[in-house]
Amino acid sequence: MEKKLNLLCLTIITNILLLYSYSLNVEGRHHISKKTKTKSITSHAPSSPVEGSVKEPSPSQPSPLSPPPASSPSNVVPSDPSYGGSPDLSPDDCVFDVTEYGAVGDGSTDDTDAFIAAWKAACQVESAVLLAPADRTFMITSTIFSGPCKPGLEFRVNGVLMTPEGPDCWPKEDSNKQWLVFYRLDNMTFTGTGTIEGNGEQWWELPCKPHRGPNGSTLPGPCDSPTMIRFFMSSNLVVRGLRIQNSPMFHMKFDGCEGVLIDELSISSPKLSPNTDGIHIENTKSVGIYNSVIANGDDCISIGPSSSNIHIEGVTCGPSHGISIGSLGVHHSQACVSNITVRNAMIRDSDNGVRIKTWQGGSGSVTGLSFDTIQMENVRNCIIIDQYYCLTKGCRNETSAVYVRDISYRNIKGTYDVRSAPIHFACSDTIACTNITMSEVELLPHEGELVDDPFCWNAYGIQQTLTIPPIDCLQDGMPQEIGEAVEYTCST
Repeated sequence: MEKKLNLLCLTIITNILLLYSYSLNVEGRHHISKKTKTKSITSHAPSSPVEGSVKEPSPSQPSPLSPPPASSPSNVVPSDPSYGGSPDLSPDDCVFDVTEYGAVGDGSTDDTDAFIAAWKAACQVESAVLLAPADRTFMITSTIFSGPCKPGLEFRVNGVLMTPEGPDCWPKEDSNKQWLVFYRLDNMTFTGTGTIEGNGEQWWELPCKPHRGPNGSTLPGPCDSPTMIRFFMSSNLVVRGLRIQNSPMFHMKFDGCEGVLIDELSISSPKLSPNTDGIHIENTKSVGIYNSVIANGDDCISIGPSSSNIHIEGVTCGPSHGISIGSLGVHHSQACVSNITVRNAMIRDSDNGVRIKTWQGGSGSVTGLSFDTIQMENVRNCIIIDQYYCLTKGCRNETSAVYVRDISYRNIKGTYDVRSAPIHFACSDTIACTNITMSEVELLPHEGELVDDPFCWNAYGIQQTLTIPPIDCLQDGMPQEIGEAVEYTCST
């Protein structure tokens, strides 16, 4: 009897151990490179984000975008650089590896179809990761990655993702105005440890580009070049950790977006590469740009019309054309820009430092700008407001202009290139710049001696501390007239 009891106990214990082992085995499973079966996909090509033909993946069950919740970054500018996707893949991530969908990654094979297939699958799974793995070079052509998708989607590039090699290799049926477009997405992250390569050299050498024709001229003719990465009509975006380089035109553009966090990017192209803005923002609200290094041939960061609540911190620019608000008001348009902060930044070896540029004849306003704690190193036009911006010599003065007001410059120090005055306030004849505040501005010649004193035209404000060099031309108080107020009012 005792032997039977012992045998029964042993059997029970063995079964318990087997069940426990099985449960561990089940809990340890995860999704890696899983292909999901998809139904027939209907293409929903957007009418406005595309100029020219591009390949576009679409989710199988599109649903309208809902407004983000009140606690989302669309209502509060992200201020914590740790916000966003994790740096490493977790065993529990649902990963869609593009090589499992046919991507070769040898730098010459067209891997577009594999990326489209992986996107379609990942788009339908919550918190999915589309992975372009390390040690591979993937070439894809102009593509729209379209939503809506399930929340938490991550597009991770750990290898190299690159464009075709110059305009001659660009497919004729593809748009030559944009390469990667992310459209109608919410709660999406674009990240990785890899490189986005634009192969821009042959685009920069087109004879229609500035000073690329014979004897430094510019020739007429087709001159469209693709923006490398464009986010359009999307919200709650995170872009982090990537190296983005050698774009044919703008490196990265945000248009019609709300709630954007950009952190720890490296953006680079040669100093003389034309129109290669680092980050361009327009029609976009609530943006944080942090801890990034940008060197290029045009504006380091440019902010276009209908943009507000933008915070830029810990950014190093140069060589570049500096951080620019504008250009605004072209073709007599209304431009509204408000609540922009740039702080703890470095600008070096650049044509401009912090710049506001508007065209004659525009309307609207630029208001609530703060430039705080910025180090300049060998910069022309360290502080500049240019309300006579023009790309030719044929522009004429107009009776209307974008109203520039409530601009603060604090703790801006360093050295300037003596070929230009370090401070230049050229405000419109008919609409003065008002409420300019200068505090702890100290700018010394990088080499040589000061050639021109600071320049002011129709600029009003206050010096809270003595400025180096002295800016005696800034007028106290307010002008007698501002003009028709309705022309310079922007709706919030």
